[in-house]
Amino acid sequence: MSDLPEPVLAWYAAHARDLPWRRPEASPWSVLVSEIMLQQTPVARVLPVHEEWLERWPTPAELAAEPAGEAVRAWGRLGYPRRALRLHAAAVAITEEYGGEVPSSYDDLLALPGVGDYTAAAVASFAFGRRHVVLDTNVRRVLARTLQAVEFPSRSVTRAERDLAASVLPEVEETAAVWSVAVMELGALVCTAARPACEVCPVADRCAWRAAGYPAYDGPPRPTQAWAGTDRQCRGRLLGAVRDADGPVHASTLEAAWPGDLQRDRCLASLVEDGLLVRGSDRTYALP
Repeated sequence: MSDLPEPVLAWYAAHARDLPWRRPEASPWSVLVSEIMLQQTPVARVLPVHEEWLERWPTPAELAAEPAGEAVRAWGRLGYPRRALRLHAAAVAITEEYGGEVPSSYDDLLALPGVGDYTAAAVASFAFGRRHVVLDTNVRRVLARTLQAVEFPSRSVTRAERDLAASVLPEVEETAAVWSVAVMELGALVCTAARPACEVCPVADRCAWRAAGYPAYDGPPRPTQAWAGTDRQCRGRLLGAVRDADGPVHASTLEAAWPGDLQRDRCLASLVEDGLLVRGSDRTYALP
């Protein structure tokens, strides 16, 4: 399967979406912001927030100069708002430790607050053209199907999976960086989870899963995320009420936002513990 990259790269050259963080003029900061925003969030929802974020804070130093609560406010309804706090903390670290410039090495990126293996590898590859194995959900699915003849990969990345991905990573650094985003795009647009469009896939003729007759996934049940009535929904409703206010919000307003006392109190306590809200002495809550 060493010839896998060539058709994928050709397909990407013709079909890649025009996304602001992929453009030649995109800064490493734009790439880092996009990668954190895109975690568990569709591109369509990220695009307007990313644009507003970069207009307001075109550099890490400009974000670091403002309170973390402003990052939470600007995060809006992207979900998983702790990512806003992590991005603010990363901006502070970049400003204080790297002179305001996003570091280019995987190790330095990995040392930033809130940056894990995937994000460090992605930013090093996409912003700086470095050669790294970049394994997000889409990449893992494409490689599982084309190389291993399975519909979906395991829930967590294994050493064997990482080694397999490395085995098809082009040797030339710049080509490897493009391959990483190209195979990701293929998974997002063609080799999708629910309805893969094999008829237009550039590597359908060398896909092990297709050749095996599309065997169904037989691993552990894949997790699904509920929303209605969950603590996630409650936290989002409460945080939204504070985020949309001009100043501190009294507890009575939050009681109207979510009527269930026990769940509301539990979620308020978790928001305070996570640093997303601060509690005043007069039963008010505000952004940090």
